[in-house]
Amino acid sequence: MSSSKRSSDLSDRRGYHGIGRWMVYGAWLLLLVLLTLLFSQWLDRQNNPNRQLAKLIVQDGVTEVVLKRNRAGHYLAPGVINGVDVNFLLDTGATYVAVPQSVADRAGLSRLASTQSQTANGITSSWLSEIAEVRLGPIVMRDVRATIIPAMPGNEVLLGMSFLKHLRLEQQGDSLSLAVP
Repeated sequence: MSSSKRSSDLSDRRGYHGIGRWMVYGAWLLLLVLLTLLFSQWLDRQNNPNRQLAKLIVQDGVTEVVLKRNRAGHYLAPGVINGVDVNFLLDTGATYVAVPQSVADRAGLSRLASTQSQTANGITSSWLSEIAEVRLGPIVMRDVRATIIPAMPGNEVLLGMSFLKHLRLEQQGDSLSLAVP
């Protein structure tokens, strides 16, 4: 066998070997991406186990929403403000529904009067407002008092007592039932 044919055979093998190596790298990369997606979804379920609200019909046709507590001990739930999808964090310590500025802008909330709000981070400037419609699953309320808090980070809306005071709340174990009395 001539030396040129031998070097040609070696270069062909190296080419296949190089392609095989890249296929292995690609397979590992694909596996890492899939594992990352699965882990991300698992974390989302741990953070908000109520992405799909459980709705029960109890005596006398009363509709009840049952929320599960997340691993941090909070109750999170999907909801709607003026037709805009939001994530609620139930907060019985909040006087009003507290809305970050970015959510208030999307929901078309108006600033009615300047005020100050006491938050976990101290006192901050805020605006009184009113939400035309708040939905938590099948529970709908209109003309709900709110505060717009420009310094509030994130997109979670604190579902405060201006909404919750109209409901019957019953906590048992890791579940919280909300119903219109």
